[in-house]
Amino acid sequence: MRRTMFKLLSAVVLLAVLLAGCNGGAAEKSESTGSAQELVYATAKDINDMNPHLYPGSMPAQGMVYESLVEHTKEGIKPLLAESWDISEDGKEYTFRLRRDVTFHDGEPFNAEAVKKNIEAVQSNAGKHSWIKLSTKLLSCDIVDDYTVKLVLSEAYYPTLVELSMTRPYVFISPKDFINGGTKDGVNGYNGTGPYKLTEHKIDQYAVFEANENYWGGAPKLKKVISKVLPAGETTLLALQKGEINFVFTDDRGTDSIDVEAINKLAASGKYQIIRSEPMNTKMIVANSSRTDSPVHDTAVREAIWYSIDRDTISKQIFDGTEKPANTLFSSNVNYANVELKQRDYDLNAAAARLEEAGWILEKGSELRTKGEAQLTLKLYYDVNSSSQKTQAEFIQSALKKIGVQLQLLGEEAASIANRRSTGDYDLLFNQTWGLAYDPQSTIAGFTSEASYYHTTSGIAQAEELYKKIDQVMVSADEATRKSLYAEILTLVHDEAVFIPITNGNITVVAPTSLQGISFKQTQFELPFEQMHY
Repeated sequence: MRRTMFKLLSAVVLLAVLLAGCNGGAAEKSESTGSAQELVYATAKDINDMNPHLYPGSMPAQGMVYESLVEHTKEGIKPLLAESWDISEDGKEYTFRLRRDVTFHDGEPFNAEAVKKNIEAVQSNAGKHSWIKLSTKLLSCDIVDDYTVKLVLSEAYYPTLVELSMTRPYVFISPKDFINGGTKDGVNGYNGTGPYKLTEHKIDQYAVFEANENYWGGAPKLKKVISKVLPAGETTLLALQKGEINFVFTDDRGTDSIDVEAINKLAASGKYQIIRSEPMNTKMIVANSSRTDSPVHDTAVREAIWYSIDRDTISKQIFDGTEKPANTLFSSNVNYANVELKQRDYDLNAAAARLEEAGWILEKGSELRTKGEAQLTLKLYYDVNSSSQKTQAEFIQSALKKIGVQLQLLGEEAASIANRRSTGDYDLLFNQTWGLAYDPQSTIAGFTSEASYYHTTSGIAQAEELYKKIDQVMVSADEATRKSLYAEILTLVHDEAVFIPITNGNITVVAPTSLQGISFKQTQFELPFEQMHY
C-alpha cells in the first residue's frame, strides 16, 4: 500500500512538472545554475550562525569555510593545517608544527598566535563543549615559536586527534572576527582558511560560497557553491526538474530532501547520478530513561518498543534497501563495537509478554495498557522536514497500537528536537550516532553530557557505573583494557534499551551526470566540494 501511494504521489508530481512546462515554468532557469563552474544545492534549513565555535550553524557549510589542525580519513588521522606533530611519552603533550603557506580569507596570517587565540576562545566557553571530553582535559595551548604550538592535557586522552579533526569547535577563524577578544559572544565575520569564502547570505533564502583563489591546497575548480533553502519533498524535486538547483544530499540531521522513490526516478531519467556512501551511522530512537513521570522510564516499555519495530520492512519499503536494518547502537565495522549483544528481533508477542511481565495490563475490551493509574501513552518527536522519519513513526505507531501502546507523533524543526534532547523534554525522539569518524568515543562521551544524551542514560539503574566506565575508557592507554571497557559500556546501554536502533544510515548525493570528483569525508557531515568539477 505504501509503495502504491509513493507511485501515485510521483505521478502527481510528474504531471505538475509537465503542466509547468506548458506554462513556460520549466524554462525559467535560475541564473545560479548558468555556469559550468557553479553548483547549487538544496537544504531544508538555513546555514544559520556560521560561528565555528558554536553549534547552530550548518556543518556542510562550515566545512567549506573552516579547517582543523588534522583530518580524519579512512587511512587514519592525516595532516591538514598542521604539517606534523609529536606526542609525549606520557600522552599529555601534543606538539604541532603548522603550515607556513596559509592565510585567513581576510589576509590575516595563520600562525601559532592565531591557533592559541582560537583554542583559548573555545576553552573560555567550555560549558558549551562538555560533550567533547577533550575540552575537559585541555589545560593550555602554548606557543613554541611562530609556527609551532603545544597542547598540554591534564591526563592522557586517546581520542585527542580525532576530536581535533571535527567540523567544530576546534577549527580556526580569523582573530580579527573575534568580539570582546573571543567568540562566545559572537563574531563579526566568517573568515576561515578553507577552500570557500562565504560572500553572501540572505536568511532562509540562500547563501553563496565563492572559491578561495589563494587556498593553500590550490584554487577549487568549482568557483561557486550556493546553498538554497527549500522545503523537502515535492518543492525540492520540482526545483531539480526545473534546473533551479542541481545537487541534493543528506544533511547533517540525517534528512534527505527527496524520498527514495523520487531519487530512483531522477536516476532513471539519465540526467542525474546517485552516489551513496558506505554506512556512516546508526539511525535510532532515543528514549528518556530519566523521565520518571512517563512509562518510558520503565526498561520493559523500552524493550517492548524495540521488539515492535520491523526493521526489515522499514529497510525494504521505506528506504528501498538503501539502508540496512540495525540491531545494535553501532554496526560491527565501528572500532571496538564488534561485541556480542542480546538479539531483539521483531516480535510483537515478545513485546506484549515483556509488558505483561512488568505489570502493564491490557484489560479485556480495552485498546490501551495500564499499570495502576498510569496509561501506556508515549510521545515520539520526529523531524518535520524528514518524510522518512514521519513514515517510520507512523509505521511504528501502528505496530505498537496492536499491543496496547499509544504513540503520539509530533513533528518539529530539528533545532527544536535538539533542544528537547538537551533539556530532557521528551519521551522518545529520532536521532543518529555521530558516525564513523567519531564513534564510538564521541557518541559514548555524549552519554554524560546534558547537551547530548545525559537524560537518555541518567535514569538507568547503573548510571553511575556507566559514567565511571566512560571516564576510564577515555583515558586508558592499554588497548585490551579499552576494548573490555567499551564492551561493558555497550552491553549496559543495550540491555537497558535506551538507544533503539532502526537502520544504518548513509549519505546520498543526487548530482548531474557531468559532475565528477564526488566523494565523502569520514565526518559524514561535510562534502569535499573543492574536489568536484565538471
